[in-house]
Amino acid sequence: MRKEIYKGKIVNLRVETATLPNGAIATLEIISHPGAAAVVPFKDESTVILVRQYRHAIGAYIYEIPAGKLSPGENPKECAQRELEEEIGYTADTLEPVVTFLTTPGFTNEVIHIYKGTNLVAGTQNLGPDEIIEVLEMPITAAIAKIHDGTIRDGKTIVGLQTIWLQMGNQS
Repeated sequence: MRKEIYKGKIVNLRVETATLPNGAIATLEIISHPGAAAVVPFKDESTVILVRQYRHAIGAYIYEIPAGKLSPGENPKECAQRELEEEIGYTADTLEPVVTFLTTPGFTNEVIHIYKGTNLVAGTQNLGPDEIIEVLEMPITAAIAKIHDGTIRDGKTIVGLQTIWLQMGNQS
């Protein structure tokens, strides 16, 4: 049995009764999300660009990498490029896939595709009316330190920065 509860701009909520692999029957609440793409933009070999963005759901500003929701049928790489320019006013000559991960598979099918953006080219920032963003440049070492001290708490940002940090040959 499947019952649609809510259909919104960003997420849909349904309740499903499912037979699990062990034979148990469970009623589950599932949030459907179209997925997202994000970019860790490098201004140079050691400087990343982050945004400090107000997030109403938590009532606070947080540090994040530029990211956004996929449009129906949109290629994640194209989404990453679009969001990069919209949020920080740059495009990337090179977008390399870094990692694709499930955000919280216990209740949503959301997948985020993270890219490393290099050879940045100035474009035009184009924020939406609900985006309150401050663009910040910092050494990647400072960004990693902000993860360790609890300043950076956003999951996609932690995954993206730490994955690239490790790929660069650094520890933790």
